[in-house]
Amino acid sequence: MTRLLLRCLLLCCLGLLSTAALAGGKGPTRALELAQYTWSAAIRWNDFEGAWNLVDPQVRAEHPLTDLDFSRYQQVQISSYRERGGVALSDGEVEREIEIGVINRNTQVERTVRFREHWRYDPQIKTWWQTSGLPDLWQEQ
Repeated sequence: MTRLLLRCLLLCCLGLLSTAALAGGKGPTRALELAQYTWSAAIRWNDFEGAWNLVDPQVRAEHPLTDLDFSRYQQVQISSYRERGGVALSDGEVEREIEIGVINRNTQVERTVRFREHWRYDPQIKTWWQTSGLPDLWQEQ
């Protein structure tokens, strides 16, 4: 009976620990997870204008996209979005290697594109910005 009670107690403790872990950290780490999730969801659902809003405002100002640029993204369908690794850089930024499956809507040909995301934290507004811009889905063409 004592062993059973100990096992139940241990399982309860593990359950509480895993729940706390799933709740995520606070501050910049949790904000980064949310920003990256929002970014990846926008790309997965072909919402490139929504993803563009997560790009650093300074990058958007320096490299504005036109309606023609956005219309190119309408010519493709994203079939997959996979993180292939990430690293925290010495300057406080974060880098992620991404693999994106891209289908040309006209030819129905699928290919894979690799993209490196860079993320910068803005402590004033407590937000992470993606600083690489939208992925170049035509880099090998």
